[in-house]
Amino acid sequence: MWPLGTFAYQVLPFGLCNAPATFQREILGIFFDLVDDSVEIYMDDFTPYGDSFKEGLENLEKVLERCKHAHVSLSIVKCNMMMEEGIVVEHLL
Repeated sequence: MWPLGTFAYQVLPFGLCNAPATFQREILGIFFDLVDDSVEIYMDDFTPYGDSFKEGLENLEKVLERCKHAHVSLSIVKCNMMMEEGIVVEHLL
């Protein structure tokens, strides 16, 4: 028995084998019913969208609620909201 107890990661370390795939599978599990309807997911990025500003805000609220209930923490530095254009996977949207 380890004298200091059981060691458990607080975050998924990306140096481990298959960590990115495991993380993406978990994110897809959280947003499974919203994919291709109101949110797009690529690796650790997800983008809620809508046909109108109001629908976009409603979809953003759904995504943030899912993050809250799944204990997914977001980096404020990486969060960009209400953008008219941006670069995603080297494509200008």
